[in-house]
Amino acid sequence: MKQHPSRAEDPAVPRLALLPFVLAVVAMAVLPSCATTGGTGGATTAAVGNGSIEGQLTSSQLNHPQVKARNAIIASEPPGNYYIGRRWWTDGTRFWGYLREPGKPWSTAKLVIMNESAMKQPDRIPEEGSLQVHGYDHNYEYRIWGSFTGKKIYDPNSNFVIPEFRLAKYEVISTDPGFLFYPGEKYNPRYLPEVHPPFPGS
Repeated sequence: MKQHPSRAEDPAVPRLALLPFVLAVVAMAVLPSCATTGGTGGATTAAVGNGSIEGQLTSSQLNHPQVKARNAIIASEPPGNYYIGRRWWTDGTRFWGYLREPGKPWSTAKLVIMNESAMKQPDRIPEEGSLQVHGYDHNYEYRIWGSFTGKKIYDPNSNFVIPEFRLAKYEVISTDPGFLFYPGEKYNPRYLPEVHPPFPGS
């Protein structure tokens, strides 16, 4: 009876065993070594070319005359059990945007994920039959009522750990409030915000 060679004797086996290693080497050679850019399914951190440390405002941004003038207006906001919210929509991410306490500048704002168990966030609209789309309210300014739950939620597409806020009520303050952190800031719906104080996960 004819004997078949064992797998150890088969000359094709060593070549097949090397296949994953060869594919890995080819993949590393083909893929770029720099950071990835935004794709359809998520967002990536934009390169910071303005001298700031990622997630931190520079002194010139914090002390810009327009920022100082706006901070003076913000300081006159009446105190109360509410927040001022600024929607910041980035494709593929779960965060809603920024919340700050009344009277405090935007440099103190927190990036939040909305808990919608009590009320839906403003742009939660039917997927069909509406002229508006998810994220239509990017950069809208809101007066927001609710509370932080104490939980921190991981957003895999931004790689941020973000505080959760349970929304109770909201009203639109402005649909065109201008810059968020500093004049001339750039926005790209496929990239994470260049500046996102405080540091994510803190």
